[in-house]
Amino acid sequence: MQVRSYRGIAACCPPMLMLLLTWALAGPLAVRSDAADAGRPDGEGVNRVLDAENRELGIPHQPQPLVNDLTFLRRIYIDLIGRIPTDAEIRAFAALPKATRRTTIVDRLIEHERFADTWTVFYADMLRLRSNADGGSAAIALVHQALEEEMPYDELARRMIAASGKAGATPEVGFILGDNADPMALAGATAQVFLGIRVACAQCHDHPFDVWTQRDFYDLAAFFGKTRRVETQFTNTVYTTESSQTTVLWPPEGEPGERQPLPPKFPFEMASNSRAAAYVARLEQLRSDQSEQLAAREAASTKSTVDDLLAAVDSKVQNASRGQRLAPEGIAAEAKRDARNLKVDAGMSGTSELRAELARLVTDPKNRFFSRAFVNRVWAQLVGRGFVEPVDDFRDDNPPSHPQTLDYLADEFVAHGYDLKSLVRMIVTSAPYQRAHAVGADDVTQTELETAFLATPMRRMMSEVLYDSIVTAGHLFAPKHAPGKNLKTVWQQSRIAKAPRDDRPTGSGAADQENAPTPLAQLGSGGESSTESMPAKNKGPRQASYNLESAIELDFDSLLAAKKGQAEVMVDRMKVMSKEELEAERMQAQMQQERRNVEFVDRFVRTTIDDNPQFGSSFRMASPAPPEHFLRVFGQTDRTQLGNHRDQDPSMRQALMMLNGRLTHEASRVGEDEPIYGLVVGEKANLRQAIQLAYREILTRHPSDDEFREAAAIVGDAENAPAGIADLRWILLNCNEFRFLP
Repeated sequence: MQVRSYRGIAACCPPMLMLLLTWALAGPLAVRSDAADAGRPDGEGVNRVLDAENRELGIPHQPQPLVNDLTFLRRIYIDLIGRIPTDAEIRAFAALPKATRRTTIVDRLIEHERFADTWTVFYADMLRLRSNADGGSAAIALVHQALEEEMPYDELARRMIAASGKAGATPEVGFILGDNADPMALAGATAQVFLGIRVACAQCHDHPFDVWTQRDFYDLAAFFGKTRRVETQFTNTVYTTESSQTTVLWPPEGEPGERQPLPPKFPFEMASNSRAAAYVARLEQLRSDQSEQLAAREAASTKSTVDDLLAAVDSKVQNASRGQRLAPEGIAAEAKRDARNLKVDAGMSGTSELRAELARLVTDPKNRFFSRAFVNRVWAQLVGRGFVEPVDDFRDDNPPSHPQTLDYLADEFVAHGYDLKSLVRMIVTSAPYQRAHAVGADDVTQTELETAFLATPMRRMMSEVLYDSIVTAGHLFAPKHAPGKNLKTVWQQSRIAKAPRDDRPTGSGAADQENAPTPLAQLGSGGESSTESMPAKNKGPRQASYNLESAIELDFDSLLAAKKGQAEVMVDRMKVMSKEELEAERMQAQMQQERRNVEFVDRFVRTTIDDNPQFGSSFRMASPAPPEHFLRVFGQTDRTQLGNHRDQDPSMRQALMMLNGRLTHEASRVGEDEPIYGLVVGEKANLRQAIQLAYREILTRHPSDDEFREAAAIVGDAENAPAGIADLRWILLNCNEFRFLP
């Protein structure tokens, strides 16, 4: 039998499968990177300081050229909004003036709605925020809101460290509850996350590789010593509170001496006033100007607000004088609103003065660790490696490769008000970000070039970016098949209840009646189902689903509803039940008991469904995803361990998921409602244009002459043109050039 589909070949022909696996697991392909005009970058200061520092270091190599425009476009879309560009976006970019198109597209993407989605994942990884932890989803939603509202990073950090309250209702407390309010765990997490210092190694003994002592660790942990995690008995509400006694005692347990409560002490030195004077003065001036602008806006709106209030009061007075009353529904709504706004659990959690002081010290502009650690993380995220590696391991024997450049970026970050967008703009418009890979260089030269930031390291797409890029390339954010064009017959499992047993004497047909199945519910597939069904025992083992790409999507607005006063508190109370309520409860218990006496049998029902899949963005999924999910397979961590960064190594499981997964399969198929369909079917069919569009949509470039001939041969070998384009797209999605940043 002749197999025409390349996807079919992979399934039926082991040699072909091994060839494709070798291709998928091999190193990334070389991407053309001709030099191009980079426009007028905002990162000239970074270029100047880095070039001077490389000259001082005596770097013998010449820098790699800047990448061409299309390569830059793909790179910037991936890094800033978490997906590849569409064909329409490629054309819009090409229409911009060449001299300024790069800075223009950077400014547009920084203001794009997906910028907050993409960088929320960066923050969630850094802060180890988990949807499956107490308050974790609300904390992720808060980070997203902070990015949308351009909250300064120092303010976000202060709120995460100092917050007290109930999980969910106070989103910031998710960071503290992520480590169960344990003082020792929080000391290590705070130092490593916000300062880039692995002081947790000193918990049991003096740090073996750094200057930090065990006493330094305990001094820091004492800031969290009075914080407690509490869970209510009746409603399982989790919140933090502050005790009058600390749990952090010195000396450590098991050592000689009487253990005494340890007062907290910040063990990290601040920069001298002379060193910090310039950038701190700029920060203070910036925030002074911002305060004046805010005051002016509030003053301008005061008059209209007062006028509106007076008008509303006057209207109520007039209604009252006419004898009008509020409707009962209005009275009930007002009462419910007032009840929701009552702070009945305000006594549950007290403000932590110790953690508030720690938050102030951590985020102090003169604390060089704070700004340098964050800048190093963002630089590594965008450029491919940090000035310090690992990014959260600053110590004397692991110095930055370019301390002057790191200090320059840190100073500018502080002076610009700890603004993430300003920092990102400086980095992506600099030459180091726009350099090509060191293709063809030997390993030693390549490492030297990348360490000196004269070439960009090869980076694989982050798992969320890869997911959303496949969805983008395959037009899967919306249905792409016409209704009724994609019908599929499937077998679905259904539980059937046997008729209840009757112990009374019956006729000869009683046994047959006893085993007669009675359906409890209809299938919820939304498609037509036939009358044909068969018991599970005759159907054989149930096949496992291959859909490992779906997950729960978070609604950030709903998660923050408690913060806005909607359903803010739940009162723990005992309720006196009426006779009617008691009877309803008794009947419900009786029905549950009756269901326990019913016997069930599993049956399979054949159903016809309209298979027109649609995928959402992975950046809105609850995270971390389940272990077998696409995102976890491609490197997303469980966010439980400090220093557990994303694994970028390839694996056989990744290759198999790309080759056989539902996401890649659906993205490859040609839908009637996507642009490429008109180029392969109908009077206006044009194979050359279809192949060019496939390359632009998937690889953000045009095919070479050789690539076009190979693509035409693939399409020609298929059963028909749509199937051939599907094979071509499947191959392009599985090639290394797609997964790796250019």
